[in-house]
Amino acid sequence: MKYLNKLTMSKLSLGLVLLLGLAGAFLWIQPGEASNELACFALPDHQALKQALTLARNEANGGFNLDMWATMVNRDGIVCAVAFTGKHRGDQWPGSRVISAQKANTANAFSLPGLALSTANLFSAVQPGGSLFGLQHSNPVDVSVAYGGESLFVGARNDPMVGQKIGGVNVFGGGLPIYDRDGRLLGAIGVSGDSSCADHNIAWKTRTYLELDYVPAGVSATADDNIVYDIGDSGSAGGWGHPDCSEDATAIATELPNSHPIGE
Repeated sequence: MKYLNKLTMSKLSLGLVLLLGLAGAFLWIQPGEASNELACFALPDHQALKQALTLARNEANGGFNLDMWATMVNRDGIVCAVAFTGKHRGDQWPGSRVISAQKANTANAFSLPGLALSTANLFSAVQPGGSLFGLQHSNPVDVSVAYGGESLFVGARNDPMVGQKIGGVNVFGGGLPIYDRDGRLLGAIGVSGDSSCADHNIAWKTRTYLELDYVPAGVSATADDNIVYDIGDSGSAGGWGHPDCSEDATAIATELPNSHPIGE
């Protein structure tokens, strides 16, 4: 009886080891949907991003009224969703897909749980003589991620960038960190496809519609990560300024804290 009990326990132990080993191997090396979902479980999915982006794009944003790209990354910089507006892929600037991913990576990479920085906030600081000059050359895009995979899936739920780290630094409007109701920094979104100022306005509204705008603090006059228009003849007065694109875009951005207030 003792021998049978020992044998049974040995088999159970071996089975448990094998089961745990298989589970660990699946989570560690499986490159497919299961691992992507684990990395991105706290973030909205592709459809939610597309719906929010479409709502934002259809409002007045002060640009050229063009269709858009959006990318969402998690806190590790892993791409979780890529979406576009328009009926067909190609209704948007093709180059803006990777730019949107750069913007998302940048806003995530240079924001903290207690301080949000938009890509628009970085424009002046990276100019020659600026406090962050050279930042735009750090963390380059992984070109194999940016241009790999089948074009057929670009912008779809299984976009080739999804589940991978894109990298890249972009220093004009359109990238914003995302925070949930508990104030947790979950990653960032990047939007591209119009003027950089309109991109910022659309990104802000997209984040609002996703309810991921519980921004803790920022460098703008309203203590958030809104775009700052304070560049005069001598440069940015506060060090965080962005060039004007149009009077309409500027007016819309200035009103964003009231028209689309951040979460409270």
